[in-house]
Amino acid sequence: MSRIVLRAALILAAVALAGAAEAKGCIKGAVVGGIAGHAVGHGIAGAAAGCAIGRHEANKQDKVKSQNDAAQPAGR
Repeated sequence: MSRIVLRAALILAAVALAGAAEAKGCIKGAVVGGIAGHAVGHGIAGAAAGCAIGRHEANKQDKVKSQNDAAQPAGR
């Protein structure tokens, strides 16, 4: 159990040291991936993969939002 707490603390410290702009989508993905990875014995790998997927999804949402904003005519 202490190994889990230590790993979680290390992940949280790494996320906290990363820039806020870089962490968009990563924190949520890392938590979900870490839990899923822990269930099969690969918590760190799951957290890393979850972070990458979370960032990818956040970037896709930002791209769609910026395209929608550009397509709308300017209002008064």
